Amino acid sequence: QVQLAESGGGLVQAGGSLRLSCTTSGGTSSTYTMGWFRQAPGEEREFVAAHDNRRSGTNTYYADSMKGRCTISRDNAKNTVYLQMNSLKPEDTAVYFCAASAKILVKLEDYGLAYVYDYWGQGTQVTVSS
Repeated sequence: QVQLAESGGGLVQAGGSLRLSCTTSGGTSSTYTMGWFRQAPGEEREFVAAHDNRRSGTNTYYADSMKGRCTISRDNAKNTVYLQMNSLKPEDTAVYFCAASAKILVKLEDYGLAYVYDYWGQGTQVTVSS
């Protein structure tokens, strides 16, 4: 059974940075598409970024709201995926979830769909103060 564990969340001032980590156990993360989602109180879960190790060429995808402010990367040797977030805003406050998909995704928009991901972490809280 694949398990995902996020870490790195916390309280940061607006304009600051955080790096979230997600470590995979019970499976090899390099065989999965790895994604980050977030959910603010009272809001639906929304896509942040994804990385598809199995795709040549462009293999990272970002939500428009985070494009230019975050970078997703992975260390396959450590079974870990990272989300570096910069220039954080109060509206970035949310619980951030790591997710893994074993599916072969074809359409770009598929990377942003929560239901294509098979495994989820418990989430890590990110709070950005103004």
